[in-house]
Formats: sequence, C-alpha cells, structure tokens
Amino acid sequence: MNAKIISGMVIIVAALIFGAMTFIDSNVEYTDFAKAQAVAKKVQVKGKWIAEKETRFDASTTQFTFYMVDDNNKECKVVLDGGKPNNFEIATEIVAKGRFKDGYFHANEVLTKCPSKYEGDGTAVKKSL
Repeated sequence: MNAKIISGMVIIVAALIFGAMTFIDSNVEYTDFAKAQAVAKKVQVKGKWIAEKETRFDASTTQFTFYMVDDNNKECKVVLDGGKPNNFEIATEIVAKGRFKDGYFHANEVLTKCPSKYEGDGTAVKKSL
C-alpha cells in the first residue's frame, strides 16, 4: 500500500477514536447522591438547596460551598469550582454536575432552575370560570 493511504487511514481512525472518547466523556447521566458516590464517573444530581445550612464562597480557593438534598432526600455537601451561580437564592431546583471526592460532591458546573415570571397563581383562570 501507498504511504499516503496508510497515513490517511491512521488519521481517520485516530479521529474516530478521539470523537468516541469525547462523546463518552460528555454523556453525563442523571442520578442521585447514593449512586453518584458508588460510581467514579461524572454525573448530574438534581435537587434543592438547603438554605438553613452553611453557604459560603472561599476567595483563596475560588470555591463555592453549599448543601443540597436530592430527590431521594439524601443530603450532601457540594463544592463548586467557581463563584455562586446566578439566581442561586431564588432557584426552585439545582443540577450539580461532577463526581464524589473526599466525602463530598465536587461539582464543576451548577445549573439553576428559577421560577418563571410568566406563571401565575391561577386567579385569572378562576375568574374566567
């Protein structure tokens, strides 16, 4: 075979392997804290912020620490690399992406779900009936 054909095939195979590895790494599944602690890969945990527990930002390490409870009522400390997410205090739900490390959930991203300003309290619907 020609050297150009062989080198082209090697490049294509390397690109396919790189693409597959990138896809597997970006495919993050939803789970709870108990299952997240059992697996070593990156996961997403949905839950609610516990406002009564300590919440702080450490400027020396640039880490934001808070406590949240998942959908199965398991409480866990979450440490986020970075600052407090926007609308954190008014969020109705939180999704933390990361993995367990040293007895806490180490997140590299936190998403917040905020109440919609377009949702009403139902009084307009009650008046129309």
